[in-house]
Amino acid sequence: MTDSPESRSTEHHLGPEHRRAPGNRRIDQPDFVARIDDLITECGGRPDAFDGRLIRDMIVTALKLITDERGTGELKLLSASLKELRHAYRVFAEYAEPHKISIFGSARTPATHPDYLAAVEFSRIMAQRGWLAITGAGDGIMKAGHEGPGRESSFGLAIRLPFETTANTVIAGDDKLIHFRYFFTRKLIFLSQCEAVAGFPGGFGTHDELLEVLTLVQTGKSHMVPVVLIEGPDSTYWSHWDRYIREELLKGGFISPEDPGLYYLARTPEDAADHVCRFYANYHSSRYVNDDLVIRIKRRLTPAQVERLNEEFAPLIAQGRIVQRGPYDTESELLELPRIAFTHTRRHIGLIRRMIDRVNDFALGAA
Repeated sequence: MTDSPESRSTEHHLGPEHRRAPGNRRIDQPDFVARIDDLITECGGRPDAFDGRLIRDMIVTALKLITDERGTGELKLLSASLKELRHAYRVFAEYAEPHKISIFGSARTPATHPDYLAAVEFSRIMAQRGWLAITGAGDGIMKAGHEGPGRESSFGLAIRLPFETTANTVIAGDDKLIHFRYFFTRKLIFLSQCEAVAGFPGGFGTHDELLEVLTLVQTGKSHMVPVVLIEGPDSTYWSHWDRYIREELLKGGFISPEDPGLYYLARTPEDAADHVCRFYANYHSSRYVNDDLVIRIKRRLTPAQVERLNEEFAPLIAQGRIVQRGPYDTESELLELPRIAFTHTRRHIGLIRRMIDRVNDFALGAA
């Protein structure tokens, strides 16, 4: 799916002078690639390193768009997308250490509404606990998510729409305000740069963002993050939503029994903040090394706790057992952290969330 008629253009193709003539060399021929490697070296990269090879692949792919005779609209979409992502990554790289939470909700919520006030309180609590807030930079819940922590602790991911303001008054003009043309690049940054997600009541856009997060987590296409759903006092928004999920999706067999555990209905803003922070009581991060799921933790588990994980989460294990170990030879980051690892079935991702909860329970003395 694309975002504008321009990106679907089939009328504006490259002219004959840009097309590959019959018999011309292929772009991925060795002598041509060697010239690309020279450019990478000239920019300070290493063509023989993994990162250098990735850069080479991107350049080769871009040049193949010429011989593929792609249309102008398609080229504009690809070019703008890459530029947007590069700029966003550069901005976030300046704030790599603090945890960040992405906050979704309606742009139409007035400042006097209980949901707005709950968003201000929640984002303020998270800032007090050292977290930065990411919102869509608009008004309503997005502005409330900036108002709580203040400009210094806020990121804004604005989308160019004809019927909404560019940015709210809290984040307008800040270096951490990033403008996007495409929804898909914006949503990628929302999730790739956060360690938690908070959802407040909203419309189609809020559901689009929230359900995409849940889908990516459920399918293992994204890192596991806590997802909290928050509302003002006396609201029934999320309880009705949760009832629909359980009555229609779960009972209908459209999701797995463990999938509702991927989100949490918070009682209060403070309860939501506690839930997010509890997720990182001992859990740090995770990644795959081939077929092995590697869960990095802050403190080692006891042999009895590892044994309990093997008993409780056996359906996740394709072969062998869950073991506690150090880093794999192929890992280059966070080598000081202990790991628990096992060969994963790549199924029942919701159970991974339960395993993380159990690892945190061990650290908190709750299990």
